[in-house]
Amino acid sequence: MCNADSKALLVLPHLRIQNANAISSPLTWGFPAMSAFIGFMHALERRLPDSLELYFNAIGVICHDYETQVQSGYVNTFHLTRNPVGKDGKTAAIVEEGRMHLEVTLVLGVDGKSIHDADVAQAVMDTAASMRVAGGSVIPPLPGRRNYRPELKVLGDDLGDKQETFRQLKRRWLPGFALVLRDDLLKEHHQERQQIQPDTTLLESWLDLSRLNWECLQTTTEDDNGKETIEVEWRVRKKPGWLVPLPIGYGALTKVFKPGEVANARDDSTPFCFVESLYSVGQWRSPHHLESPRDLLWYVDNNLDRDLYRLNNDYQAH
Repeated sequence: MCNADSKALLVLPHLRIQNANAISSPLTWGFPAMSAFIGFMHALERRLPDSLELYFNAIGVICHDYETQVQSGYVNTFHLTRNPVGKDGKTAAIVEEGRMHLEVTLVLGVDGKSIHDADVAQAVMDTAASMRVAGGSVIPPLPGRRNYRPELKVLGDDLGDKQETFRQLKRRWLPGFALVLRDDLLKEHHQERQQIQPDTTLLESWLDLSRLNWECLQTTTEDDNGKETIEVEWRVRKKPGWLVPLPIGYGALTKVFKPGEVANARDDSTPFCFVESLYSVGQWRSPHHLESPRDLLWYVDNNLDRDLYRLNNDYQAH
């Protein structure tokens, strides 16, 4: 369901999440995948009592603070836990698990009959406080710190009222950065590389856009005697903003098998399909640059005809 169907915005401000999953895919790390927050949104909707007629169709994330649990050096390494010994008395193998502490504001696109109820926001907040977000635990605010209150804002039907409501909300999310999707930058960068290297692949363009690229800048100067001097300076190639690689869903590798048809599956009552991750490029944007809820919210945008299970965001560069 597209986020355009959201009649109201439910804001869960400054959630402190301890030990969230920092490994978002086989190729990316540093922040939980947006699929983790989408999963939290669906789980939260199922946990709400039947008396609250609320339906969540999109979610946005604003990060205010983070602390990755790593040991810094030439190569960063995660802080890992030592598991108890096995039955044979030998040391158990360590499965690398990346963890991080987060402080985020979650903005949910909401619809339903209860959006005009003043007590809904706090009821949803109380339910969310007992859940896990991206594998991490929601913990109370630090003593002496400001206690932020959740709020539910109805957007209304008038475009001017929607923009004014969103303008008031996004000012409260500062300082912070919102994660948006930039498929357009990846497509543009791929076209530029193809003009230089026609056989370049989209994966190579994605890697080139995601990493830090050092470039050599040569400047030639000439003195009064006509002697030329070449000065060399190495610079990091500039990017159009704070860009990050991120997973956006999954692509099917096989057909969908019936429940129980695949041996050793985790769940014998759910259809099974082998998939691989889909990747794109995201951008961290300050909330005051966003023009509408459409720029912030992520939603499920599956294409079953092409066997794509992915997330989407309608951010438009202004």
